[in-house]
Amino acid sequence: MPTGFGRLWSAQTISSLGDGVTQAALPLLALTLTRDPMALAVVTAAGTLPWLLLGIVGGALVDRWDRRRTMWLADAGRAVLLAIPAAAAVLDVLSIALLAAVAFLLGLGGLFFDTAASAYLPELLHRDSVLLERANSRLRGAQTVMSGFLGPPAGSALLAGGRAVPLLADAVSFLCSALLVRTLPGVPRAVPEVRESLLRQARAGASYVFRDRLLLGLALRPAVGNVAFLAVDTVLALFAHDRLGIDTYGFGLLLTAEAAGGLLGAVLASWLGRRLGTGTALACTAATEALAILGLAAAPNPYAAGLALAVCGAAMGATMVLGPSLRQAIVPAHLMGRVTSTSRMLAMCAAPLGAFLGGWLATAYDIRTPIYVAAVLLLATTAVTASMTSNRRVEAARRAAAAAEGGAGGAERAEGVAVADGAAGEGVGESAAGTR
Repeated sequence: MPTGFGRLWSAQTISSLGDGVTQAALPLLALTLTRDPMALAVVTAAGTLPWLLLGIVGGALVDRWDRRRTMWLADAGRAVLLAIPAAAAVLDVLSIALLAAVAFLLGLGGLFFDTAASAYLPELLHRDSVLLERANSRLRGAQTVMSGFLGPPAGSALLAGGRAVPLLADAVSFLCSALLVRTLPGVPRAVPEVRESLLRQARAGASYVFRDRLLLGLALRPAVGNVAFLAVDTVLALFAHDRLGIDTYGFGLLLTAEAAGGLLGAVLASWLGRRLGTGTALACTAATEALAILGLAAAPNPYAAGLALAVCGAAMGATMVLGPSLRQAIVPAHLMGRVTSTSRMLAMCAAPLGAFLGGWLATAYDIRTPIYVAAVLLLATTAVTASMTSNRRVEAARRAAAAAEGGAGGAERAEGVAVADGAAGEGVGESAAGTR
């Protein structure tokens, strides 16, 4: 691995720890201000709005800007931003409106950082498929440990020291990340496109996703997957309490089992890709997610439910390594930001539908019904996308990308990939587990 990757990994690991702290602290801070469920929902939803409103445009901007500069400025901006609610907490003028605004701006910074990082990594690793899978496995594993295991309990503990403490801790993490990213090596810029309007470039990125069969198949998976997973998430706490007899502490352990599975899946992803081929491995992880959710719905006790969630987490963890690695290996550099943000936006737009579906099904029928429906949706998605993301299509796209890389590159790479049976690109975005 290039020397620069160690610094990038360290930056994202530190930042993920801060994210986990804020993930736990922000809702708890809101709870100290109000008990109104709608007000609390506003703070939660505000963080997702940038992807819904500005996802495609943000990707087009990242494709215009220097990726390294975009990353460190985004993290530096988020560090400064968090000082505002921290000061408000000290002065006792914190409000729901301020927390919602901060959540929105943090989400906006995350949009630019995540998209730029996804575009920067393949340039740093010279689009080497093996290195990309290894790198994404390490990044995903660190993110799972920091934001899934260590960050949330640390955020709750820091909040006991004062409302400003977790916010300042996250600000420090962003500052450290910005300083590390600032030292990363520069990489050659993509061949510049003919200057077009921002909206035209954004539309070109979105059409690239929808016109490509492989990329579209992989984009459908996180979109439909988020409908299914949010339907489960909406009723999971109630299901665990009413049907499995799990208390609050036990519910935390249930979620930890899923995170542990995600870590294992990230570690095993490259091995699965080598043994089965990336396309077949992605089809297998999709089917595994569906069967695991079906097992959760039928679980007779907490242990069976924990095992089902661990298996589901492992499948999602492997997907979140294999998918982005494939995309980074074959999508043209000058389109990387737009392809990433378009796929992520599709997944984010689907999430509210899943939450509504889960609530409605549980109210109209039974608490297990949303979980069974989620399993059926995941099985249907597996059947639909398996042929679109087959090994044959994946290898054709890789060959076309390699041929274009050896030629003129740039815009010609996009043309070469498109010729390969419309099989260029990949669009897992952040996978079906993006909101989990």
